[in-house]
Amino acid sequence: MKTAEDIRAAKGRSNIAMLTVYDYPTACALDRCGLDILFVGDTLGEVELGFARTSEVTMEMMLHHLGAVRRGVKQTHLLADLPYGSYAAPEQALENARRLLEAGADSVKLEGPRYDVVEYLVAHGVDVMGHVGLLPQTAQRYVRQGTRKSSAARVESEAVGLARAGCYAVVLEYVPTELAQRITSAIPVPTVGIGAGPHCDGQVLVITDMLGLYPRVPSYVRKYAHLYETIVQAGEAFRDEVKEGLFPSGGSGKAVKS
Repeated sequence: MKTAEDIRAAKGRSNIAMLTVYDYPTACALDRCGLDILFVGDTLGEVELGFARTSEVTMEMMLHHLGAVRRGVKQTHLLADLPYGSYAAPEQALENARRLLEAGADSVKLEGPRYDVVEYLVAHGVDVMGHVGLLPQTAQRYVRQGTRKSSAARVESEAVGLARAGCYAVVLEYVPTELAQRITSAIPVPTVGIGAGPHCDGQVLVITDMLGLYPRVPSYVRKYAHLYETIVQAGEAFRDEVKEGLFPSGGSGKAVKS
């Protein structure tokens, strides 16, 4: 299993592949894929629990999903989000980070320029990934960040600050390609992009987007499967066989195309 230090050392040597995961069966499958990081993100609030915002996710929810994922993950680095409101002060952040580590996380992630929190966590032996650009926990609108000279300078400064504070990697979310490339060159730790172009040191996708579990996904996402349609087709096939009396005693057993 890769450590945070292994991931830090991948800078300039190997692209980092990272996916979110929220449940046991998906964790079991993805753990076989040779990914660098599996990530229990607070996006679970939106894509798994149907909330409008990630800020509605609590520590108890994170711990519940993290425990399920940990039982399925044996060989991949497991990262977990510190949810909104759980790291307002360094001491609170350490208490909650330790809860995530005890539940099975190998490292934690937080959003924004919380240099004091990062320094405190790292000083107490907690590996931390940073996150700049679009910050879903506090964003009022989901729009591209760093599109103006002043905001680009701010995002870059935050990434530099998080690296200096001790983060082993930094997520760049929904920023211009040129800005992501500049940040990637400017900091000594890996950048992991989502909607940030091809020049980051790695890429992360939300698993439900990647698998096509919803009919519509963000424009910067590539679907590697179309499971929404597959589930609808399977559900309709089951319905028809039940209505026609073919299941369970004489079903056609037709496979549904994925």
